[in-house]
Order: sequence, then structure tokens, then C-alpha cells
Amino acid sequence: MGRSRLSFMRIFYMFLLASISLSVVASADFKAIQQNAKLSDIAYLPQPQVAGSLHDMGYVLQRYNELTETKVSYFLTKKNGKQLLVIRGTSNFENVLLDLDIQFKPDDLIGIQLHQGFSAAAKAVYLDAKSLLSKTQPIHTTGHSLGGAVALILAMYLEKEGYNLQGSTTFGQPKVTNVLGAKQFSHLNVSRIVTPLDMVPLVPALSPLQLQNLDIYWHLGEEVILMSGKEYALSQGLKSMLRASKFVDKVPDETNFQAHKMSHYLALIQQKQNGALQVPYKTGINVFGFSLD
Repeated sequence: MGRSRLSFMRIFYMFLLASISLSVVASADFKAIQQNAKLSDIAYLPQPQVAGSLHDMGYVLQRYNELTETKVSYFLTKKNGKQLLVIRGTSNFENVLLDLDIQFKPDDLIGIQLHQGFSAAAKAVYLDAKSLLSKTQPIHTTGHSLGGAVALILAMYLEKEGYNLQGSTTFGQPKVTNVLGAKQFSHLNVSRIVTPLDMVPLVPALSPLQLQNLDIYWHLGEEVILMSGKEYALSQGLKSMLRASKFVDKVPDETNFQAHKMSHYLALIQQKQNGALQVPYKTGINVFGFSLD
């Protein structure tokens, strides 16, 4: 057996072990998912409309801010004694630059490797909101796209700093850390909501250099795949990563862009409010005779 084949097998089984070690949830709570989806959608509204939209849902706006350097906006809201940090997704050129800054950088707050752009945005939000956060009340983070990536890193910061983190729910979220980083925070209650044709959760893509260094981008948390109608599937770890193999040679088209829109997520989530049906997720992938299904 050649050295390259042995190396690939070693990498494959390391990732498989990491995948198996992550927690699995039995089902998805689509009532809670819908609430977070609506909040993530509100984050795209002009600032004057945010407070009114939150009031209609029974929430009280505590702070809204667009940070000068990154142009990332977020709001802190509260309902029934629960705090929610909601981060807006990609909406301007500065946000796109953050998305593209994909090099890993050691994070001084939590000690793991993080996507530089998302880390910078999350740290800015955390420092701006910190004075208003209470450690005696539960807190949840949420967001779509770039907002989801920032929301997840914020959840890591909050947990590390001793806040009563309830969890994080993200929509169409790109990857933020590597295998070791994902494993270190595998105990967090993270729900990553995706649609089958949304390519954003599959990036940053796998690169040969990352394989050589055994340091690839890796998701954490349970992946909830929204299918049409009442159906959805759950995935995680290795199966989530290899889902990207179906898109390796595909150039994104209008279908993929539509699949990433928050409006598409909301429509699929609405279909599952009464009698959602969990179905097995099949990758159809075999490696060295080993079926991932």
C-alpha cells in the first residue's frame, strides 16, 4: 500500500473518530428553530424597523449596533428572562471581506484556531455587548450566514466566560474552526440548520495543504437538513463534511443562491411546524468498502 494511501486512511479514520465522538440529538425542535429563524430574519431589517418587529414577537430590544470597523450589526433582545444575541448576515462589502479572510488564527480568549474574519467580528460584538449581558440569566445566540458564524463563536466566548449559555442556533453557517476546536466545544448545544443545496455551510472548502497538516475546517454541533414538506434529516461530523463532495465540481448557480436565502429557510421551517418527519440522511459514499450510511 502506497504512502499516500496510508496517509489518506490515517486522516480518514482520525476524522471518523472525531465525528463519532460528537453528541447526537434525537430530534429537532421546530418551534424553537422558527423563533430563532424569525429573529435572524429581523436582523436584516433597517434599524428603525427592528424594535417594532421584535415587539410584535413579544421581545424587548436592549441594544442595536452596527460596528464601525467590520460593519457587522447585531441586536441584544430579551423575552421571559432570556437574553438573545442576534447577528446580521452578510450584507455589505466589508462583510464579504470578513468572509474571505479564511486563514486560521489562534484565539486568545478560548485558545483554539478560528477563521480570522469571523473571529474579529465575534470579538467586536462580544466586547460591545458585554456590559449589558447578565450571567444570572440564560442566553442564546443566533444568526444567518456570516451572522451564524459569529453567533457560534460568541457562544464559545460566553461559555468560556461563565455565562449561562443555553445554546446557539445558526442558519446557513460557514465553518469557523478546525477538528480540534470543534472537539473542544463539542459539549455546546449547537443546532446548525441547513438546506440541501445551500453551499455556504460547505465552505471554507477542503484544501490539500490543510490535509497535509491535518488541520481542516470542521463543523461542530448537530446539522439539521431541511427537506421539502415535513421531512428533515440529521447529520454531523464526517457525514456533514463529505456532503460537500457532491458540490466539488459544481459552479454555484441561482438555485444555490436561492437555497441560501433566509426566506427559503423560513418557508421550509414553516412546513415543519405540525408533524415534522425525521428521515435518515444518506450520503451514498463508500470509502475503502466502509459505508458512511
